[in-house]
This record gives sequence, C-alpha cells and structure tokens, in this order.
Amino acid sequence: METVDLTDTETVEAVEGVYLAQLAVGDEMSVQHFQIEAGAEVPEHEHHHEQVGYLYQGELTFVVDGEEHVVTPGESYTIPGGEAHAAVNEGDDPVRGIDVFSPPRANPDWLE
Repeated sequence: METVDLTDTETVEAVEGVYLAQLAVGDEMSVQHFQIEAGAEVPEHEHHHEQVGYLYQGELTFVVDGEEHVVTPGESYTIPGGEAHAAVNEGDDPVRGIDVFSPPRANPDWLE
C-alpha cells in the first residue's frame, strides 16, 4: 500500500487561478486535488478519462453541452470520458475538491 499526503505533493497552476495536485496514482485510476480561486475558469476541454469528483468547499458551476450544473459542498459528480466540459468559480471564496480519473490522468496542459 502506498499513501500520498497533499502537503507532500507539488501543486501546479494549470491555468490562472486553477491549482492541481496529483495524489495517489494506481494502475486503473488516479486521484487529484483541485483548488479554483474566485473568478477563475477551467477552459472547455475533453479527455478520454471518466471523471468523478467531490466538492468539499465552495460552489462550482460546470458547463456541459451549453447547460450549467451547479455543484455545492458535499455533492459529487460524474463526467463521462469524451464529454466536453468547462467550470467556473462564480463565488467569492476558493473552491476545493477531489477528482478521480480512470484511466489515470497526469496534470493537463491547458496553457498550450
């Protein structure tokens, strides 16, 4: 068994105001911590990974197929692989949560 502590990981700024930290990575899935500052956006993107997540702080608005979905603390969500999606923190406080990707996913290069 392997454990990974968030305080021991490198946090990267994927795009302005969006911070990701790679946590545990297995053969079939990976866990990633995220923090999205007030007003920051995750640009529309898609990936072949199935993504499930859990929000424990803040409120995050996802945009999927032009439709908005607001996720609040204590809620979880799923995004099928290949489905284009974006997210924005429209609140005044940071959003924090966990995403799980299958198959495992490295930090994205959204700036390129």
